[in-house]
Amino acid sequence: MRVLVTGAAGQLGREVVDRLTALGHEVTAAPRDTLDVGRRDHVLGAVGAIRPDVVVNGAAFTDVDGCESDADGAYRTNALAVRHLAEASRRFDAHLCHVSTDYVFSGDQAEPYHEWDRPDPRSVYGASKLAGEQEAGEAATVVRTSWLCGRHGPNMVRTVLRLAGEAGPLRFVDDQRGSPSFAADVAVVIEKLCADRRPGLYHVTNQGAATRNEFAREILRAAGGDPDRVQPITTADLDPPRPAVRPFNSVLENRALALAGLEQPGDYREALRRLVADFSG
Repeated sequence: MRVLVTGAAGQLGREVVDRLTALGHEVTAAPRDTLDVGRRDHVLGAVGAIRPDVVVNGAAFTDVDGCESDADGAYRTNALAVRHLAEASRRFDAHLCHVSTDYVFSGDQAEPYHEWDRPDPRSVYGASKLAGEQEAGEAATVVRTSWLCGRHGPNMVRTVLRLAGEAGPLRFVDDQRGSPSFAADVAVVIEKLCADRRPGLYHVTNQGAATRNEFAREILRAAGGDPDRVQPITTADLDPPRPAVRPFNSVLENRALALAGLEQPGDYREALRRLVADFSG
């Protein structure tokens, strides 16, 4: 395939580029400083020049709290840009794969969320990402993932490992539960969905769920540290409080992948051990 990857400097974008390249696909990596997806003329020009078979949109305004104070910026990058990419994909016969998030859900539900549950975002970030899903259109592949970690960029694994080198306890909230997901594993599924040009919505997360406190403990355990250094707090205890509302439950069930008979990412603990070993090596 000839593939254009937007947001190619992000932690998932870089893994998608690496995965596609390793499999012999012809990849054009377009980070933010070379392609402004918020500009229609830039998007139409790039897709028209490259003529990709597939466009993977990893570009996003992911500063969840920053979105609360810059709603226009959030919607420009997370929604309007997807409109431009969808238009360009239709015009030049490319298949669009758009990456979305667990923040499209309220977090009020006790059970894991599957693809046919009703979205109900409680933050500007979540609302703008839901708008992006709607702009992608029925012919596109939409991949929702959550609590993303990987070799590139800031993420919770890097944060915990850094804090572990400092004195004192580590405090993480124990009332937010999600699906830790690893960029390299998500990239494998994205490549498969794109190669098949499968339309529709797919949740793509590693197996297993944890609170942020439990995840931090697993990170320390994987690094050979003492997980008991991690102490539980509540979201209400955070000082200063976060501007954006976080879902208390954002565990995603990969129901569409399972029903389609497609391989899902493995247990998050195994992926975590591989990532920590990679950092250590």
